[in-house]
Amino acid sequence: MTDLVLASGSRIRAELLQNAGLTFRIDPARVDERAIEAPLLESGVSPEDIAKVLAEAKAQETSSRNPGVLVVGADQVLEFGGARLTKPDDMEAARRQLLAMSGKSHALHSAAAIARDGETIWRAVRTVRMKMRAFGPEFVGRYLAAVGDDALASVGAYQLEGRGVQLFDAIDGDYFTVLGLPLLPLLDELRRQGVLET
Repeated sequence: MTDLVLASGSRIRAELLQNAGLTFRIDPARVDERAIEAPLLESGVSPEDIAKVLAEAKAQETSSRNPGVLVVGADQVLEFGGARLTKPDDMEAARRQLLAMSGKSHALHSAAAIARDGETIWRAVRTVRMKMRAFGPEFVGRYLAAVGDDALASVGAYQLEGRGVQLFDAIDGDYFTVLGLPLLPLLDELRRQGVLET
């Protein structure tokens, strides 16, 4: 079996890999995401491509410190109204973000990359389209009071595996992609790399 490292501090990504039967170490990437994004945003790179670039940057950085092993990097970008949304800075930002998305659709682009010795050897991105139901300020206030700081831990101010599911009318795509990892194509590649049995 090949040694595997997850270049992410995300609890849910680690749980997804663990639940899939993988054995791995966690070594979060040490990259400045905003610094990587800035020139991409200025040049009009799509949110989907930004997710790919960030996933690769994380995998490459961590793999440069873990020679000879496979490193999985991941990133997720929320696209709403043609713009990229990031994690809200505070509860007021979360409130504004949720009210703006009420009754509207957005896309989540989840990317993963595998690197060895600082070089990307595989990458994938999957997109999920999500439509929020229409809700008002009172509901948003109750929702944020119930979830607390968890609203600040995810783009979109929601976590689908928890109360965030109450925000939605429709979801078109893969559940794992919503949680931040294109898990099925990743597992397929890990089988090719000998990390998982075929």
